[in-house]
Amino acid sequence: MIREYTTTVEISGPLMLVGSVEGVSYEELVEIELPNGEIRHGKVLEIDSSMALVQLFEGSSGTDISRSKVRFLGKQVELGVSVEMLGRVFDGQGRPRAPFDTAPPIVPEKMVNINGAPINPYARDYPAEFIQTGFSSIDGINTLVRGQKLPIFSGSGLPHSIVAAQIARQARVRGSEENFAVVFAAMGITFEEADYFIRDFRSTGAMDRAVVFMNLADDPAIERISTPRMALTAAEYLAYEKDMHILVIMTDMTNYCDALREIAAARKEVPGRRGYPGYLYTDLASIYERAGRIKGRKGSITQIPILTMPEDDKTHPIPDLTGYITEGQLILSRELHKKDIYPPMDVMESLSRLKDKGIGEGKTRGDHADLFNQLMAAYSAGKDSRELAVILGAAALSPLDQKYLKFAEEYEKRYISQGNHENRNIEETLDLGWELLKLLPREEMKRIDPKRLEQYWPANGSKKTEGS
Repeated sequence: MIREYTTTVEISGPLMLVGSVEGVSYEELVEIELPNGEIRHGKVLEIDSSMALVQLFEGSSGTDISRSKVRFLGKQVELGVSVEMLGRVFDGQGRPRAPFDTAPPIVPEKMVNINGAPINPYARDYPAEFIQTGFSSIDGINTLVRGQKLPIFSGSGLPHSIVAAQIARQARVRGSEENFAVVFAAMGITFEEADYFIRDFRSTGAMDRAVVFMNLADDPAIERISTPRMALTAAEYLAYEKDMHILVIMTDMTNYCDALREIAAARKEVPGRRGYPGYLYTDLASIYERAGRIKGRKGSITQIPILTMPEDDKTHPIPDLTGYITEGQLILSRELHKKDIYPPMDVMESLSRLKDKGIGEGKTRGDHADLFNQLMAAYSAGKDSRELAVILGAAALSPLDQKYLKFAEEYEKRYISQGNHENRNIEETLDLGWELLKLLPREEMKRIDPKRLEQYWPANGSKKTEGS
């Protein structure tokens, strides 16, 4: 039921206070008709007795308190969903995003509330299948598992946008019979970044299996709040009703949290850490926890949120709280970036808590777990040798330490580093790992089962085939 009022009491920035209202609900959509006939939009942020606080999407400039009409529409923000969304670009309100998408609006199969509903923990199925990203530093070391939440922690100036675009176009599930798509949500990015993403997706053909929601830096903050929820609503429809496996990439969650802080400040809420609202953890959880697998449903939602850490500070509220909610983190290293290594993935600091569930026989390969453990141990020893060489000089290292130092250098150059259009499958990643380990003495392979070692690095020098 639509209710119309002309009882606006006050306007402050993007906020409008409307008095003498009845039957208004939280997050209800609002239309504001200006005296010149222009229609603006908003939603209810707060209700107190007969007063409703409305956040305007397009701002309040030119609004006349006494002559503007405020209509409460009796519904919350909804997204029209359909398989026709694939290959389309939308804004933070679910409309085709010009100039990137000039086609007519889709014909929705149904309208869905973007706030969704939490997944019943009892109904959740455990993440257990491997998703291939094409990055050795992820697939081989910090494996992404279907249904997982695995954020990327970046910093200002690091190539997280390029990494995000590459994952979006390369990611796939093993097995050609699987129906896979990417939902990409960009929040608070520049027009140049948006243009880069769309051109990259279209030039590589990734756009055909992608749904993109785009919120630019000059768009309203309230729209930035709805963008990830729009994306997740589309993902839930495709995953749980169309049996697709969906990878949701969201960048940049720092811009989202800054918009949340801006709105909280406009509402004069008591600030928490670094000025962010005290409910930041709960709000982030309402986004991250919409990933997962549901028992009895074929589809799944996997999330890769990307955030930039202010001043590269991992204790900042945004990465700190994100780390509590998600199942690990991938960290981009400024030190590796300075060495011109792409992606500058800090594999020692990164962690995928569910990687053990997505690797092994029938998922990746039987030697994956042993190989991963040995590579990490060797790289750690190589970094120790590098620090020792800085203090004592390379000439003071023992012959074994020099081999570990050489291994660390080659590991960064050949395993972690790869081209931004280089898509390695898991077999190539694992074979490269074995090739690098052969820079070290065979007797140093203490973390690999002797049977596996004999299979992939036989003492007589002739490699045995899988299963022989």
